[in-house]
Formats: sequence, structure tokens, C-alpha cells
Amino acid sequence: MTAYEDPRRVYRLLPALGEFRTLLFDSSVRKIMRWQRTGNSGDCPRDMRAEWNGDPALRVADFPSGYPSAPVLSRRITDALHGDLTAAGRFVPVRTDDPKAGEFLLYAVEAVVDCLDTRRSSKAKKTTGDIKKAVFRANAVSYALPAFRVPEAPKAVYWNGWVADRLRELLGDDLETRLVWSEDPGLTPHPDPMGF
Repeated sequence: MTAYEDPRRVYRLLPALGEFRTLLFDSSVRKIMRWQRTGNSGDCPRDMRAEWNGDPALRVADFPSGYPSAPVLSRRITDALHGDLTAAGRFVPVRTDDPKAGEFLLYAVEAVVDCLDTRRSSKAKKTTGDIKKAVFRANAVSYALPAFRVPEAPKAVYWNGWVADRLRELLGDDLETRLVWSEDPGLTPHPDPMGF
């Protein structure tokens, strides 16, 4: 086993509750979700628009988006993990209402992996497309990828454990990592990893 396969784990990532500002997308978030649903590369937006939420006196988060379909990273983080992250997707600029906050990029995860164990997973919710309980086929998950989506819920980004660990090292308590699945039966998945 390689370092990023021990134990095999899949997460949903989001900003932790803390004393910092996060991003709220305008209607441009629909563009990324349409692209994820259709798979048409022409639908992938060239940029996104968002505004900062929270007290302007607070610092901005380096992982400021809680949308499961639209992870956003600061330039500092994308520079640190660029070589790893580009294996599964590309970066789309995020235009904000405060250019002084720095540069932020949406991570458009292009990798779609057919690895969901549909017999053991819950069905995707009709309203959101989220899967409350996702179980993966260990031999089908591509652990070399930092993140991926699944055909049954194309609007949700799942993160492999090794990149979640790297992001946790870089972001500390600013990042919430919710375990979705692990081949280790001693690890307990979050009861509703895609919920807010």
C-alpha cells in the first residue's frame, strides 16, 4: 500500500465554524452544478462570482466555501497543492466583492469515478442529489486522485484521505473533515456528511 492508501478513507470537506469570513456564491453556482450534471466541458464556467459573508474585520478563510459541489481554495493553498490537485480537475477564478481579500479559485473536479456501491449506499435525494450514506467499492476508488465525483451524485465532490490530511496540515482548525467512508471498520462515518 502507498502512503495515501493507509487506511483508505473518503471525506467531504468544508470550512469549520470559526472566527473568519466565508464565501456565498451568487447564481453563478448554478453554472458549476449544470456542468457537473451534463458533463459537457463547454458548460464549465470561466469564472464564478461570490461575496464575503461575516464581519469585514475578520480574516478570510483559505477554504471558504461549504458547497459540496463548489470547493474554493485560496491561492496559497492551490500553490501548495497544485501538482496534486490538477490530477483531478482545474481551477476557475472566483471574483469577489473584496479584491483585497486575495485570490481564490474554485476547484472544478472533472474526475468522475464509478465506484459507489449502490446496494449499500442510500439513494440520492431528489431535491439536492446528495447521498446521505455513501459506501464505496474499495477496489474501484482511484486513490491516486485527490478528489472525485460519482455518476449517481455528480454535484458532490469527494476527497481522498491523503489530500484531506494534507489540507488539514495546511489549514488546521479552519477545515472540517467529515468522514464519508473508510475501509477501516473502526472508523465511524459522519451521520450526514453532505448536510450543513
